Amino acid sequence: MPERADVVVVGAGFAGLTAARELTHRGTTVTVLEARDRIGGRTWTAERLGRPLELGGTWVHWTQPHVWAEISRYQLELTRSPVPARAYWHVGGQAHEGSADELFARFDPGMQAFLADSREWFEWPWEPFRRPDPDVLHALDRQSVTDRIDALGLPPADRELLAGMWALNFNSPPEDGALTQALRWCAAASGSWPLMFETCATVKFTHGTKALADAIAADTDADIRLGTVVTKIRRTSTGVAVETASGKTFEAGDVVVTLPQNVLPSIEFEPGLPAVLRDAARAGQASKGMKTWIRVRGEVEPFVVFAGPDSPLTFGQTEYTVDGDTLLVAFGPRASALRPDDTEAVAKALALWRPDLEVVAADGHDWVADEFAGETWPMLAPGQLRALEEFRKPQDRLHFAGSGYATGWAGFVDGAIETGLTVARRLLTR
Repeated sequence: MPERADVVVVGAGFAGLTAARELTHRGTTVTVLEARDRIGGRTWTAERLGRPLELGGTWVHWTQPHVWAEISRYQLELTRSPVPARAYWHVGGQAHEGSADELFARFDPGMQAFLADSREWFEWPWEPFRRPDPDVLHALDRQSVTDRIDALGLPPADRELLAGMWALNFNSPPEDGALTQALRWCAAASGSWPLMFETCATVKFTHGTKALADAIAADTDADIRLGTVVTKIRRTSTGVAVETASGKTFEAGDVVVTLPQNVLPSIEFEPGLPAVLRDAARAGQASKGMKTWIRVRGEVEPFVVFAGPDSPLTFGQTEYTVDGDTLLVAFGPRASALRPDDTEAVAKALALWRPDLEVVAADGHDWVADEFAGETWPMLAPGQLRALEEFRKPQDRLHFAGSGYATGWAGFVDGAIETGLTVARRLLTR
């Protein structure tokens, strides 16, 4: 016999956990179905290379109102990534070294020009569709990050460095990223690219993102079922029926789907999704890159590295010391080009800037190959803003939540919490 709840939530990431908490606090019965053997979604605090590390999402910031409210609610402890003293960058086939301030000064003209109109397009960052001319917005949305970079006419070295910055932000080649997504991030940071960059890679949880996920999960009496893979969602005369790979069926008045856009095709929807959503799910989002943790011999002065978008790694920085060694975190735009746990290949990529460092080990998780993720942090591709607008609307008894469907800080924990709150409020109000 089917089990029944008022609401079924598919996915126990931050969107699903937040929605479950809000609903159960108001007396709604909720069953959460999570395919993995853990909660947290694309955040994952795990023991690697001698200490707990973030294999997925990491950073938060006070410019992000939803996650900051949760940090205050649960009184969670924060720390920050080390301030880099030195910088190394590789452009035009040449390696360069200087102070971190010198490197970021080189970024400034290109980033200022690239993002100059972010607040003009998105005066209200959390309401990106609040415009009198939506067709003009969607015309802009057809442009890629590379289209904007090419239009700036920068010197080759500066162009390569700027493209590397956006390859980092999108965790993908910049030609795959939507210009509107880049402008939305900067608009959310009040039009300041240095504040945007600080938001992306500075403040983090002392005890990992797991601390927040565990706090929210403990604050709900939702029935959280781990290891439960959803295969089909069908509308019924009384609501929805959610079928799992094990043959179990859960019935509810509504279902909240928090899965990444890239894995929606793994679920059969009956009736099928509207064409705009189906096409967006098939196309997938932009982020197809990788994140790796690198342990190097000895304690190293904090530093940061950057390279152009064609390098296996485009960014890295020091994060921790462990037993006399140093741990670095680094990102590359193509998971197909570099495995995060391939120590030899990662060492070769790091040697582009620091051939003097001895790499002891490298580790990480391939999110692109992960059947329940299919991508790293969610970033829209050109032309997907229209689909985002539709994903945010209820599809009869079907609702979407997750960082990829956020209007504010999409791609962050904050965006996931935003959508969990929004969908829960919609259901409670109805």
